Amino acid sequence: MTKTSPPQIVTFGCRLNSYESEVIRDILKDNKCSDEVIVFNTCGVTAEAERQARQAIRKARREKPQARIIVTGCAVQMNSEPYVAMREIDLILGNQEKLDPQSYASLLNPSSERLLVNDIMSVQETALHMISGLEDRVRAFLQVQNGCDHRCTFCRIPFGRGNNRSVPIGQIVQTIQHLMENNVQEIVLTGVDITDYGKDLPGKPSLGEMITRVLNLVPSLKRLRLSSLDPVEVDETLLKLIVSDERILPHIHISLQAGNDLILKRMKRRHLRQDVIDFCHTVRAARPDVVFGADIIAGFPTESEDMFLDSLRIVDECDLTFLHIFPFSAHKETPASRMPQVSSHAIKERAKRLRDKGTQKLSAYLDTQIGKSIEVLLEKDNSGHTRTFAQAQVEGPSFSRGQIVTGTGQSHNGKTIKVHVS
Repeated sequence: MTKTSPPQIVTFGCRLNSYESEVIRDILKDNKCSDEVIVFNTCGVTAEAERQARQAIRKARREKPQARIIVTGCAVQMNSEPYVAMREIDLILGNQEKLDPQSYASLLNPSSERLLVNDIMSVQETALHMISGLEDRVRAFLQVQNGCDHRCTFCRIPFGRGNNRSVPIGQIVQTIQHLMENNVQEIVLTGVDITDYGKDLPGKPSLGEMITRVLNLVPSLKRLRLSSLDPVEVDETLLKLIVSDERILPHIHISLQAGNDLILKRMKRRHLRQDVIDFCHTVRAARPDVVFGADIIAGFPTESEDMFLDSLRIVDECDLTFLHIFPFSAHKETPASRMPQVSSHAIKERAKRLRDKGTQKLSAYLDTQIGKSIEVLLEKDNSGHTRTFAQAQVEGPSFSRGQIVTGTGQSHNGKTIKVHVS
């Protein structure tokens, strides 16, 4: 009998793509095809992301000529033609099709259709796909929402993910109960725009109302982490939970994008600079242990040096710790691509200054943790993450994966803090 190699999943882009890659992995576990399978789950946020994906596909074909190569994700969903033209690819799947086990039937039948990409705007519901969890069941990502009803001028994601679609609360509760029974220690709620959760459901439950029900119905859930939030979309119920319920971890990632009002308006964001500052100050006043992260785009079209300085300054004004910096990369189908562009040199230079600022802020935060009591969820090799999502290395006895241990912060290298457990 020919031994089947485990599928190789290559993921580009966001946390939601990472979640869906795990769904694909679970689907392929039962696949009976003896060929080696490589799946590329692409990102369509920038032209550079697409270039990297196509380069990786060609390299994989050169190195493993006998492998069956599947390509899916947002880049494929939004424009499949470049991938159809690539002879290296055996199967091309849209974002809806990649989560359907039937889509992979052609692995056993090479004469089946090569291109399966539906009109994503016709999709009305989002199914909650059960996965065993990431990090060997220690932390599980749970997709509670997909798609987006907003049209930021730099973003094509709605055309890759479709319009806003939410998972019913009952399904979410049932899935989290199952994960708790399988010793998952932390749940991360994820989606494209989770603060828009529920607007398409009967009764229009908000994200805060959904989380309230989850926490009430699953008392065994002790660690709930939220992915990227739009601060002006945080309802009063969710705000109250964030500042008062210890089960929601004190790590809030903000979809900021810029710190200058004119740039935010040109991006068609829903918030202004002061909205973000007020949100951070309100949360921190009620919960001093909270740590914020943010996405920031460097070099958006028309951004002057003074406008950029607003983005640099807001990092200090909100005391942001974990920065995800994206050098602006124009995609020709977006309105932003038709605006006056910033030079590539200025974009790179501004991105570096923001990254340097992020490095300083993380190091400064880790300085404050020396000598303090720190709780760590262990993922592998005595390493894991703190409640605020700082990377931690535990010194002391050897612990099992999935344990939650408490020790004292000893030192750090700018990225990881050492925690001594007696």
